[in-house]
Amino acid sequence: MKLTICETADELGLAAARECRNLLQEAIERQGEARIVLSTGASQFEFLSHFVKQDIEWDKVEMFHLDEYVGLPESHPASFRKYLKERFLQHVPVRKAWLISGEGDLERTLNLLNGAIREKPVDVGLIGIGENAHIAFNDPPADFEAEEPYRIVTLNDACKRQQVREGWFPSVDDVPPRAISMSVRQILRCRQIVSVVPRASKADAVYNTFMNPVDPKVPATILKTHRSWRLFLDKESAAKVYRWA
Repeated sequence: MKLTICETADELGLAAARECRNLLQEAIERQGEARIVLSTGASQFEFLSHFVKQDIEWDKVEMFHLDEYVGLPESHPASFRKYLKERFLQHVPVRKAWLISGEGDLERTLNLLNGAIREKPVDVGLIGIGENAHIAFNDPPADFEAEEPYRIVTLNDACKRQQVREGWFPSVDDVPPRAISMSVRQILRCRQIVSVVPRASKADAVYNTFMNPVDPKVPATILKTHRSWRLFLDKESAAKVYRWA
């Protein structure tokens, strides 16, 4: 694991954006193209604002979407398709973007996504950590053994409460109970994993990830087994694992 701690969320976002630029450009120079997986949510705001300004050969980049709610229309403020179009895709001309739709024929959607992502390795995976230490929508206790790249999962109450606190939904009852999510095993297949985890609301999750052995009850602990995991924290999210002078 490579750990970077920044003073603020904005500084964290810039540092992570520059790191991802370097990783993508290295992949492009090596193989002529690159594949990336993007996270969403409030924790990624600063990162994406800096990432879209990086000097990257975007026309050689293929983007995959990490997760999306089942049954939520794209017009809803919490739609991650909407999020990525507004904060990423309208700013950079990627070669192809695989957005997840949680509407319509879910089996067909899963088959398309799984077929596409199996074609080649993902070079860089942006994998956030939730307040309950979930990665993607793999809430605790997470399934570490599921082989399919994308699958339908059930959200737990802690995850739903986070979505309400961040302002995406008015109440827990309004949060969809299921989502299409990248599986844990597929996340670990990424050649490089970069986790952008700012703000005090993530301090407990960061602490639990550091202090616990690999455990499905703390899903983010599995990232410690990856050969190339880069974790970016700010002072607030690192507060329980790092003592400031």
